[in-house]
Amino acid sequence: MFPIVKFPGVDPLLGPEMRSTGEVMGVGYSFGEAFAKAQRGAGEQLPRAGKVFISVSNADKDDAVQVALELNRLGFAVVATRGTAAAISEAGIACEVVNKVLEGRPHIVDMIKNDQISLIINTTEGKQAIADSYTIRGAALQHKVPYSTTIAHAYATSLALSCIDTPGVARLQNLHRERVA
Repeated sequence: MFPIVKFPGVDPLLGPEMRSTGEVMGVGYSFGEAFAKAQRGAGEQLPRAGKVFISVSNADKDDAVQVALELNRLGFAVVATRGTAAAISEAGIACEVVNKVLEGRPHIVDMIKNDQISLIINTTEGKQAIADSYTIRGAALQHKVPYSTTIAHAYATSLALSCIDTPGVARLQNLHRERVA
């Protein structure tokens, strides 16, 4: 058990409790700002521009369209597999179609290896989709491309990207005072 170190004016119960497990915490005036700071604290470099690859299960398509809309608004180009691209294009968002791994080359893994992709959103369902996602994740890790495996994480990432340049530190004490007041 680590001793609690007391700093003047700081409540020792406010803060990350389990630093030894690798947890990080981000504090901000919005969820997006806090998530961006937490990602930065975890060593994740979120891209500021480039192409985002989106391939999601049927259940996530409507939400993926909303995420694609936000990322497109932020200046990202959208690349997607056929089914996801159809849903995104129907919403009026420009979207380039890319092959799945089994559909032949060039495919998404080729684009990742060629450093053409800066962000990946890939939710899966079914054996083949899970097998494809394994090779995509491997390439993403090797090329240090941020990767979302849930639509909730993708949405949080889009919120973080919208305020990634928010400067400064938000002190917990100040946030607490503002919430109580």
